[in-house]
Amino acid sequence: MRVLIVEDETSSYENLKEILYEINPEIEIVGNTESVIQTVTWLRLNPAPDLIFMDIHLSDDSAFAIFDKINVETPIVFTTAYDQYAIDAFKVNSIDYLLKPIKVSDVKHAIEKFNRFNYTDITHYLSQLMQLAPSSRRKGKLLIPYKDSLIPINLCDISFFYTSDKSTFVYLNDGTKYPYSKTLDQIMTSLDAENFFRANKQFIIRRESVVNITIWFDSRLLVTVATEVPERIYISKNKAAEFKAWLTAGY
Repeated sequence: MRVLIVEDETSSYENLKEILYEINPEIEIVGNTESVIQTVTWLRLNPAPDLIFMDIHLSDDSAFAIFDKINVETPIVFTTAYDQYAIDAFKVNSIDYLLKPIKVSDVKHAIEKFNRFNYTDITHYLSQLMQLAPSSRRKGKLLIPYKDSLIPINLCDISFFYTSDKSTFVYLNDGTKYPYSKTLDQIMTSLDAENFFRANKQFIIRRESVVNITIWFDSRLLVTVATEVPERIYISKNKAAEFKAWLTAGY
């Protein structure tokens, strides 16, 4: 069995890999992707695996955004630390749904369930799977509560989102900033991952706001945007290749 693991946490990936090998040493893990853009690229360039273990919450967006970019032709076992996603996952008759921390018995049950699927079951499952694709695309505006008003802001007018000390702000291209009550994780799920990138724990940046990239001494990238920033924006060495692919090519 050829397995792709879509997981952006190293410890969770290693744990799942060990469990799979414990269940069946002949399982071949053909890849590990950490984001929507990496997963879409991998699926386009490689033969389809037999089964995918997919974390729903990825570094750049919800995994459901994958289905808006590509037809997935492989059954999926969803994994997540957030049980509020269970309803969405079960809606498409997923092979199984595993809540972290993942146990050997859970993975064994999921594989046994997959092995019971016949051709008709898989065909029906795959047709339902694509219903998870966001049908209306991402919204074009945000409504920002400010004092006693709601301010509509076009996404194209946003330079970046920034969080510090549990406070989040929206910075516009003209330098204006507004407080925003959502976390970056929550914000990222409502944005188009083709145009917005989760740079690090502090920043989400918009593609068109990037004006310069400097290669730092430790292989990090220092990103300059058109708007003044409260602190420097660094892309880690591990995310540098993903960032450059996102910036230059999109999907």
